[in-house]
Amino acid sequence: GLSCVCQPGFRMISNNGGPSVICEKCPENMSGVTKDGWNCITCPKGLTPEGKCKCLNNEILVERSIDGVLLDEALCIQCNGSEHSFSASDALGNRCIRCEQTFINASKSCDCSSPNILTGGLCFSAGENLPPKGIATVRFGQIGVTLISAWFLKNLQASASACWLYSNLTACQALGNMCVMNMNSLSSLNTDACGLFQYIYANTARLGIVHSISFWRHNLPWLYYGDQPGLASQVLETTHFPTRFSFKGTSKDIKLQFIAASFDAEGNFLKWQSLEGGVLQLCPDTQTKLNAAYVFGTTYEQNCKISISKILVDFANPIFYDIFLQYNDDEGQQYLWDVPVLNLNLQYNEMFVNQGNNMNNWLLTRRFFLVDTLSGKDNDLGKLPRIIRVASKITISVRLATPTQRGTIYPPLITVAYTDVLIQNPDTQSVMVSFSVIYEMNQSEAQIQTDIALGVLGGLAVLWSLLKTAGWKRRTGSSMIDLQTVLKFLLYYAGDLANVFFIITVGTGIYWLVFFKAQQFVSVFLPLPSQEEDFVTYVGCAFSLKALQLLHKLISQLTVDIFFIDWERPKGKVLKAVEGEGVIKSAAAPVSIWRTYFIANEWNEIQTVRKINPLFQVLAVLFFLEVVGFSNLALMDSSSSLTRSSESYVAPWSRILRFGVSAALWLAIAFLQIIYFSVFYERFVEDKITRFIDLCCMSNISVFLLSHSCFGYYIHGRSVHGHADTNMEEMSVNLKREAENLCSQRGLLPNTDVQTFQISISRKMRLQYDRIHETLTRKRGPARLLASSANAFEQNTKAYNTMNKFLGSFIDHVHKEMDYIVKDKLLLEQVLGMEFMEPIEKSIFYNDERHSFSDVLYYGNETTLLIFDILFFAVVDLASQSFVLAAILTYVQQEIFRFIRNTVGQKNLASKTLVDERFLI
Repeated sequence: GLSCVCQPGFRMISNNGGPSVICEKCPENMSGVTKDGWNCITCPKGLTPEGKCKCLNNEILVERSIDGVLLDEALCIQCNGSEHSFSASDALGNRCIRCEQTFINASKSCDCSSPNILTGGLCFSAGENLPPKGIATVRFGQIGVTLISAWFLKNLQASASACWLYSNLTACQALGNMCVMNMNSLSSLNTDACGLFQYIYANTARLGIVHSISFWRHNLPWLYYGDQPGLASQVLETTHFPTRFSFKGTSKDIKLQFIAASFDAEGNFLKWQSLEGGVLQLCPDTQTKLNAAYVFGTTYEQNCKISISKILVDFANPIFYDIFLQYNDDEGQQYLWDVPVLNLNLQYNEMFVNQGNNMNNWLLTRRFFLVDTLSGKDNDLGKLPRIIRVASKITISVRLATPTQRGTIYPPLITVAYTDVLIQNPDTQSVMVSFSVIYEMNQSEAQIQTDIALGVLGGLAVLWSLLKTAGWKRRTGSSMIDLQTVLKFLLYYAGDLANVFFIITVGTGIYWLVFFKAQQFVSVFLPLPSQEEDFVTYVGCAFSLKALQLLHKLISQLTVDIFFIDWERPKGKVLKAVEGEGVIKSAAAPVSIWRTYFIANEWNEIQTVRKINPLFQVLAVLFFLEVVGFSNLALMDSSSSLTRSSESYVAPWSRILRFGVSAALWLAIAFLQIIYFSVFYERFVEDKITRFIDLCCMSNISVFLLSHSCFGYYIHGRSVHGHADTNMEEMSVNLKREAENLCSQRGLLPNTDVQTFQISISRKMRLQYDRIHETLTRKRGPARLLASSANAFEQNTKAYNTMNKFLGSFIDHVHKEMDYIVKDKLLLEQVLGMEFMEPIEKSIFYNDERHSFSDVLYYGNETTLLIFDILFFAVVDLASQSFVLAAILTYVQQEIFRFIRNTVGQKNLASKTLVDERFLI
């Protein structure tokens, strides 16, 4: 459809190569047209459908004399097939050539008459020992179709006979190609292409072998590595490839020199060619990116969808490849190493299954093709095939030798999976194809070490959780093991097990990051994506368990009991009218509530103060990952460079490396922040926790906290000046006196500075606290149960004053039946986080200079929050493969949890301390 031609019976009189062609009808007596189409001629033996002259078989058409003069009538000259010439017409009928040698051998002429056998253009004597009759069928297993191939019907028996009788190299190669097109079927029940090949192979042992390779027979193509079970593992894991590879130094960026010997379907050797340039890659790409597939250590992936119409045009004739890996010995001599092929579509085989990881069941082959548009033709070979077969997935896998030796690998393996496509509408049909190069090693040892670490640390986590549960039981004042105890143990164990998974995953990620990227001689390869599933599961478990622990801590912090003890005493008396009696009486001057409101606001502000700046943390991690380029360290290649050229190939991501890089940056930046805040900022700028303690002391207010039923914290804020409700001048004088050591120290005990304590209170003390506290919480009930709002207010005020007086008298040792002692905590008690002494008669105040009351704040749980942020970031990144999205969502979840902690914590503070929520800003 690209140009115009004259109709039959018309000759051209003008044709300049353009769209216009001028034709003229031939006269009746010269109705034929010459082959070049420019002249009319008489045809003695009739016309072809195209209007040209035709001749009989073994005749050639002559239209011009030897000097080029056109004849009036065409001649059909018969080729002389006698013994002196043995000539026959060529395929086009243009000239006489020597007839095929098999005709001469069988009949001493160019005629293959009975009883001789004519097949595939060759003539064989009936008395010769021919191979069995071949079956010209091809099975397409994926779509369940078996058809008689026109190509096989024409060439199978001829190729097998010529290979068997004459060891014809081209015929043997063609027979091998037909076996490959039939998916290397090995069946003793039929004589298809592979059956005939095996018959010839088994009966030509006398011919010897090639290059001392027992599977490679002289004159035959090398198709199999033998059919003994277990042979594949010997080929792939017994012998090391005789070259060492390095990622660093002068030999870095070394390429795997794959060389292919290519053949056409007829068995003709075409050429040796390097695989660089995209020989095996069906997807188009730049030359640089195509060649990156063979850079040692770089995992390569290429996927695309190709239309069937393009495949039919580009691969009209199948090409078959035998792959070798070129290398040099110590003296610079070049050698070739055969590369085995694993065909996942292996058919008709009872012993071998080329699926799964059991190499003992594999049957390795040598030759393969990319596209077969030939064997699926069941009619005229010039028409479209009915079915085509496409190599939809090609994987070159390079395995590290074990036990690990410096830079040594096993022979590479090419795995090919084919897709059968039934041709219906080539313009609308397409097929997905992929090409990849992967590097793998035996991960069983690493898995065993991980399992051991998980088992040991998991066992320690159980013990640690039991100790925490025992400490919790001691702090709640209960000795019975009930359902609540079991639930508490599970919550503690969830947090500790999350830490175990976190340690293992971070250790694993950093291990692979350091040892893979920094190695000189290759000793490790990254786990494959399929081998990362356990790692991803561990990260998911760590995140889920850590989220459960975080919720547990939040609930614990949002339900603490807290009360501000106001030590201020009335100064003087005032006259006050008694409501309803009409008289005026003197009463103690009221104490200002503003100091309590002030301390309550300060406590409210430090509830979500952290040891790091969360926003800076997220931005810094994202900056180093995306701007500086640390994310490039997570690519599955050997390069440790932080930059990549836009034109170069970008290897796929490793999920383990992504986690390792991001977690390492999170931890490093967080560690630097903690160092900065603890060493510099809190010492020279602002320490919110210490400042809060100072404010309590200057405000003459102590803080009484109960995080458990019988355990909590006490901040001694009693002013050494006796009162704090004063003017600016007196406050300045008091501060000056304190600075000059002209007053007593701030500590609870005389001549001490210890203001913070862990307190373990007796059961009697807790019961008294609860009785008073009931009146504080009763007001939260339905309004109809209260006599009036005024009575409710008076009740609340009375309860507040009662609690304030009770706790103040408790601190002052007024209640001898509920007294307390002050002591230091044992080192082991501090390490285990529990108290050995049980407060039966007296409560116990433990000196605490570490300000551990921050355990009920964000500040004291920085480790939990940081690990949760890292795991949240990692989970989002593993799911989306986007550091930017992970950073955004991490910051959003931080703000959500901070909002919840602030809002609910503020309500709890107002509820427990009787500070009106309207004053908490």
